[in-house]
Amino acid sequence: MPKNTSMSRDFADKLPRNLLANIAYFLVNVIIGVLLVPYFVSNLGVAAYGLIPLATSITGYVAIVVQSLNISVSRFLTVDLQRGDYAAANRTFNTALFGLSVVILLMVPVVLAIACFVPSIFHVPAGHERGAILLFLGVSAAFFLRSWNGNFTVQLFAYNRLDLQNLVNLTNLLVQTVLIVFLFTFLGPNLALVGGAYLAGAVVASGVSIILSRRVCPYLRVSICAFDRTRVKDLSRMGGWVVINQIGALLFYSTALIVVNLLFGATSAGKYAIALQWVTLLLAVALVLSGVLTPTILSYYARGQTESLIRITKSAVKLMGLAMALPIGLVCGFAPQLLTVWVGSEFAVLAPLVVLLTVHLSVNLAVLPLFSINVAYNRVRVPGVVTLVMGVGNIALAVALELLTGWGYYGVAAAGAIVLTLKNAFFTPWYATKVLGVELHTFTRSMLTGVVATVLVGISAATLGAVLPLGDMAMLAVANVSITLVYLAAVWTFGLSGFERRLFESYLPSTLRRINA
Repeated sequence: MPKNTSMSRDFADKLPRNLLANIAYFLVNVIIGVLLVPYFVSNLGVAAYGLIPLATSITGYVAIVVQSLNISVSRFLTVDLQRGDYAAANRTFNTALFGLSVVILLMVPVVLAIACFVPSIFHVPAGHERGAILLFLGVSAAFFLRSWNGNFTVQLFAYNRLDLQNLVNLTNLLVQTVLIVFLFTFLGPNLALVGGAYLAGAVVASGVSIILSRRVCPYLRVSICAFDRTRVKDLSRMGGWVVINQIGALLFYSTALIVVNLLFGATSAGKYAIALQWVTLLLAVALVLSGVLTPTILSYYARGQTESLIRITKSAVKLMGLAMALPIGLVCGFAPQLLTVWVGSEFAVLAPLVVLLTVHLSVNLAVLPLFSINVAYNRVRVPGVVTLVMGVGNIALAVALELLTGWGYYGVAAAGAIVLTLKNAFFTPWYATKVLGVELHTFTRSMLTGVVATVLVGISAATLGAVLPLGDMAMLAVANVSITLVYLAAVWTFGLSGFERRLFESYLPSTLRRINA
């Protein structure tokens, strides 16, 4: 019991540092993401820019097996290390390391084949065919390298050192971005250079992660002798169902650009990618917040502290909803102004598309903490099947809406919003209650709080945008800050229970906690 208490305190002490590191990485990611889009559009053109997010989407499908096995390894290795079973941890680590190496080598021919036929499969602007091939090759190689390197970053995850994980991610992002700007400046804009920058960032970040993992977890050693065939069965069994789930998730999040490119051409895909950038940024915010809790949930599971796990997960869903309501509402309410200031007034017509792509995230991002429960309890089969089936339904509905209504890429966005919300509003919370053995409505009220908050923030922002001239960055920033301050005060006063306030305060650095006390 003292050991569990000590470990719980250790995890709690790391929460503020992890959250600050996540926020720092997120802010850098947002700044770079926001600045790179107009930079790419002005240098490459909107049609060629659309191929960059398209390449990352295709890469996600090619490398889905690797990514899914990494999720499985994260679960087993975290449990082994938290229980102090270093012999089992070494078997898990080496089985994953050598197993993933073989899988990646087998998938290299698939990547080469897809990359070579990219100009034949998709709409590629004239003159960018060779660059598109090299872009796909570079992005794919970078993704495989980062995925293989997940065997080392998972050790940081297992010890709740998300601050160091973010250092690795930040290294990758900064090297990648600096190289893109440098190469574009001295060699001229080219899609091939973007692929090369992605690969260089992955190489440097992988080296950093290996060094950090050895310092944090010196108990693991690379040894082919520790490869365990019985461990392969455990990892593959869970990883196989995670593969199914990941395919379904990609059918929701990563097929939109593919469908738009194939149905409406490269220019439409580029415009859609501009609007979709806000979904990417909002998802990044949510992953920052939910990622801090995932090691804690796995730790509670490993130590059998089920009641604490249920209580913190329920509050996490509510806090996630309230936290995401602010940026989602601001993006929806200020959509025309954001697009005008960001990429130019000619793209303000995309405001309805931005709203359609983002408003439903008030539900679909609030449930992210619940996914960690499925992984912790190794209950991923049913969610995998449901996600796959509904992912296929998403594509079918997107095509059907185009054929029946002629809505264009708005139909693609509407299909994703409808199907994803149906899944996460009903199935995801229901299945979490089944796994935990709690009442059916346990998470429902927590989710509704975020939806109501999103609507109120969105209406406030839209009203303010209609009555005030917000055509420049300074005025828009003042409007955002004003709504944010009022919202935070209202949530703290009326929206949180005593336990939720204490949970929020636990994320603050110890210095701020003493001041607040």
